Amino acid sequence: MPANLTPKYQKAEQEYRRAQGSAEQVACLQRMLREIPKHKGTEKLQADLKTRLKIARAEVETEKQAPRTGRSHRIPRQGAGQVVLLGPPNSGKSRLLAELTAAEPEVADYPFTTRESLPGMMPWEDVHVQLIDTPPVTASHLEPSLLNMVRAADLLVLCLDGSSDDAPDEAAEVVHQLEIRKTRPAQTTGFDEDDLSIVHVKTLLVVTRGEEADCLVRLELFREIVSTPFETVVVELGNEESRELLRQQIFDMLDVIRVYTRKPGRPVEYKDPFTIPAGGTVEDLAQCVHRELAEKLKHARLWRAGAADGQTVGRDHPLADRDLVELHW
Repeated sequence: MPANLTPKYQKAEQEYRRAQGSAEQVACLQRMLREIPKHKGTEKLQADLKTRLKIARAEVETEKQAPRTGRSHRIPRQGAGQVVLLGPPNSGKSRLLAELTAAEPEVADYPFTTRESLPGMMPWEDVHVQLIDTPPVTASHLEPSLLNMVRAADLLVLCLDGSSDDAPDEAAEVVHQLEIRKTRPAQTTGFDEDDLSIVHVKTLLVVTRGEEADCLVRLELFREIVSTPFETVVVELGNEESRELLRQQIFDMLDVIRVYTRKPGRPVEYKDPFTIPAGGTVEDLAQCVHRELAEKLKHARLWRAGAADGQTVGRDHPLADRDLVELHW
């Protein structure tokens, strides 16, 4: 029997996947159990959720009792999305971060230059996207804190060195190390339909040093090893046009829209937009502004290219990129 999961459940599931702590997981799991349709087709999923909720609650209690020592590996989510850069040693991750953001990672020819995760903000038109450089992954090394970061990411960027004959096997090993930990680089993000413990994470394959001889041959060798048909970009990071195409592809794969807000009686200003998932509604926008506002929201006025200015719409009205919205409560 199909589960027929509702949009509200799917939204809670997405927030659970992105949760960065046990307390957040508890809140999301409680919402998922409230929103899940109660019928025979979801019995297994309901049982799985209840088990996960029990584990998350136990982890909350453990965290309360444990002394807080050392530094946290969590990087707060910022901007239009959180993008994790992943790859084997010398695959071009740190160079990518340095070229697309104002961050200054250490870039060198020797392996394991990156020893801890480093964020930077990538500008794209009037928004910013958070990129996170991470320590390299090999058959014998995967930082323990990296797995949760990958599972919570809005997008993975898997780097493959287009100049190295070893790159196809090394990049395939990164995919393998994630998969044996129930984390699958994929074309779309979400929990596995048959096993909630397995997470699929949308992935963009970036082939660095794209002007090197036999770069495309190495890409094809990787595709022979890894059957998942990732979206792929071949880049030369020293070329501005190539960098801009990569910025565009990263933003497009986040699958978000920009929505501008105005206060009643104020001039129209298209700046500092909120970003919400494509297909999001007026209510989703209000939730981004303030949770209390979303609860009290009565209606909104909408300005959109090709539509009547200031039309009144309800909380369930779908929004589009570059809409201007005036919220009323």
